[in-house]
Amino acid sequence: MIIGPGLLPTLAAKTVTTTIPILFSVGADPVPMGLVASLNRPGGNITGFNVFSGELGAKGLAVLHELVPSASTIGFLANSRNPVTDLTTKDVLAASHALGIKIQVLKASIDEEIDAAFANLVQARTGALLIANDVFLNSRFDQLIALAARHAIPAMYPFREFTVAGGLMSYGTNLTEGYRQLGVYVGRILGGKSQPTCQSYSRRKSS
Repeated sequence: MIIGPGLLPTLAAKTVTTTIPILFSVGADPVPMGLVASLNRPGGNITGFNVFSGELGAKGLAVLHELVPSASTIGFLANSRNPVTDLTTKDVLAASHALGIKIQVLKASIDEEIDAAFANLVQARTGALLIANDVFLNSRFDQLIALAARHAIPAMYPFREFTVAGGLMSYGTNLTEGYRQLGVYVGRILGGKSQPTCQSYSRRKSS
């Protein structure tokens, strides 16, 4: 069995085998991402979990707006190389229209682009920042937290781990519990106790 901890590793695994079972944990609907045919009948050799972290951007924006109601413009930082970014950005933009605020979309896929994104936020005097769930951005939490503190920009992060490290606030899936559930599902499938249907895990944490 191959474990895919995210969309890109799972897509890579899918290209090399059609027989070895692949079990994934991704942050968005796996159907439009091309992983499975449907949630009830994924088909092929792939199944797994959608932890809905990609779909929570709109709610994160609403919570951030409650915290900083004076911010007429909020930045949204995402990874341009992440296939989920377009869908997440669309959801955030739709939510911003409902809230009556503007969104400054910023993209970063390397460290230098993160620095440039914050420079743009400061130059535009953007009132707050929403950070998308993304493997690259999640791995740069120290850099993101330090820049937000240096420039006094209220930031909403996708996981509690950011706030533990010193970030202001987070809204998203319980990452640790999500991976624990993935491990439980692996055991059930290997033990022949579960049929390969896609599962949803959406226990959220805010802090």
